[in-house]
Amino acid sequence: MAAKLSKDSRPAWPHRAVVTAGMPYGNKNLHFGHVGGVFVPADFFARFLRDRLGERNVIFVSGTDCYGSPIMEGHRKLRESCGTDCTLTDYVQANHDLQQSAIDGFEIELDLFGGSALPPAAPIHNRTTAEIIERLSERGVLHKRATKQFYDAKAGQFLNGRQVVGRCPIQGCKSEKAYADECDLGHQYEPEELIAPKSALTGETPELRPVDNIYFDLPAYLDFLKDYTAKLEADETVRPVVSKTMEEWLLPAQIYIQNKFREAFDAIEDRLPAHTVTEPEGTKSSFTVTFPSWEERDAAHEVLAAGGVRFRSGKALVPFRITGNIEWGVPVPDACGCSGLTCWVWPESLWAPISFTRTVLAEAERTGRADRYASLDWHDWWCSEDAHAYQFIGQDNIYFYGIAQTALWEALGCHMQQSTLVANYHVLYMGKKASSSSQTPPPPASELLEHYTAEQLRAHFLSLGLGEKPVSFSPKAYDTRETGRNADGTPLLARDDKRVIDPVLKEGALLTGVFNRLARSCFYGVAVKEGDEASHRCGCIPAGAPDPRVVEASEQAVLAFERAMHTFEFHHALGVCDEYLRAANKRWSDASKAAKNAGDDAAMKQALVDAFHELRVATVLMHGIVPVGCELICEHFAIDPSVFFSWEHIFDTCDELVASLGEQPGAHAVKPLPPRFDFFEKHPSQA
Repeated sequence: MAAKLSKDSRPAWPHRAVVTAGMPYGNKNLHFGHVGGVFVPADFFARFLRDRLGERNVIFVSGTDCYGSPIMEGHRKLRESCGTDCTLTDYVQANHDLQQSAIDGFEIELDLFGGSALPPAAPIHNRTTAEIIERLSERGVLHKRATKQFYDAKAGQFLNGRQVVGRCPIQGCKSEKAYADECDLGHQYEPEELIAPKSALTGETPELRPVDNIYFDLPAYLDFLKDYTAKLEADETVRPVVSKTMEEWLLPAQIYIQNKFREAFDAIEDRLPAHTVTEPEGTKSSFTVTFPSWEERDAAHEVLAAGGVRFRSGKALVPFRITGNIEWGVPVPDACGCSGLTCWVWPESLWAPISFTRTVLAEAERTGRADRYASLDWHDWWCSEDAHAYQFIGQDNIYFYGIAQTALWEALGCHMQQSTLVANYHVLYMGKKASSSSQTPPPPASELLEHYTAEQLRAHFLSLGLGEKPVSFSPKAYDTRETGRNADGTPLLARDDKRVIDPVLKEGALLTGVFNRLARSCFYGVAVKEGDEASHRCGCIPAGAPDPRVVEASEQAVLAFERAMHTFEFHHALGVCDEYLRAANKRWSDASKAAKNAGDDAAMKQALVDAFHELRVATVLMHGIVPVGCELICEHFAIDPSVFFSWEHIFDTCDELVASLGEQPGAHAVKPLPPRFDFFEKHPSQA
């Protein structure tokens, strides 16, 4: 039996909160992983915080990442294949609109889903970028470096990041989708380290030419990041994948060389910068060379390459690029030390949530809705000690948000509060990592709504426990795999067989069955019926104190749910609701049946008092999971949502809640329920 929870040990929450969902690139629509792995969990948490802290104290933002080489490359391919004359802005606007439509379809309620290159956020984002770069420059943490960029001599142009494809050089990474200075798994490296580079324009091997760019001195924050990461390890609200991934980047500057190159290495070792060699242990096929810093390691690259020694780099802090040499980007002030540059997409996407927050507040002021938010000063949301930012991301982006952003926020020196990163593992598709290039490409998020309701999918995605491990999304509507074979080798069952249970509908059954039944029982139970003079047939929330056991069960559910939300264990929070709803439904079924059999009007009224109390608590807890159905229940309670869902009343009985409205218990009329009404409907395809 679980230990009893106490109100005295409830978690502490900030006064104000910003919630962000990782920004999707503006070169495509959202796939199910974006929605199920990031947007739905972020929306659940944001809705919870609005109920818990008050709507004025929460801002939830995200937006289309409009800049960067993936967008340029997607636009180039579109024009090449279709002959369209659409501009880059047209291109990202069209994809932004598709993304917005998918987000709306899944009932995700952002204060702003903006676009870094689109109004109304674009001018504010440009200004924020200039302010941050100027601030970093004033703080002395930006430096100009001459680095090499790929140039396609046949095409006669420099190549942007996505126009170069090769193999990732980072030790242990097997990605074949490595670009100019990062792979599709988020590993960072210098362009000259990329293995077997090819130009996406001509297929030729590009050459490297020197260019000037501005870099942030990330290695200078190594000690700070080590201390900060150690604190994260002890913080129960930080998922282990965050601190463990960050630790991987805080290692010494190392390279790994296969043993077969040992003779070639020995021949040139005396020409290398200061280093130490660690011999391979046991059956390991490579030895390790460690350097005092990234500078000595990078200086060794040319010596090793000239000596015919192939190597792979380990993860380590290197200067973080701030600018780029491509035209499509946010302009960078010339005062930073270089002219005519644009901001590299990753740093400006890190502070885009700040730009979007500023946009939300500016729009509220412009439209005369200044009272919508507790403060119109963005510093009160990002720099105040009583505020906090929660950023929902995929595991691939921990380097950028956990390492680069953490150091940048510290470097700004303006009391920026470090964010809590809520990183999810991948949502697999049919047991494999989702990829548009695979043999079974995953469906777009919006397409799923042709087979399931948004609330069925929301509940299912939240049940997966993606904070702990990658989990497969295997909807029966798309799954044609066999479930096994008979002894003679013939297929046992196909996934499209009606006897196979759809895993997506497991949580859906809680909604369309249990939750529906409890809600209908309450409202039909108090409905006025001609000729029925039972005291509970009053058309009102019945007055009376719930059974102490009901009050205790409700209190424990609330406390367990809140604790799970504080540690971002969303599948546990859903599990609390599941257990509570099933117990409440059984309690109602047993009590109402006994009262009916005994013809006991008083007992039936008490059963309804208990059921209404449990229904209200369950509806508040489930609000962030399945908002539309819960708000429909609230509508039939006939209570203002700002009161009904507020956690200020979470432990109140219905009598106490009604009294807070200035009404007499037993006199608050509910909205009558039509016959055969469903608060949570099945998808038409499931009929």
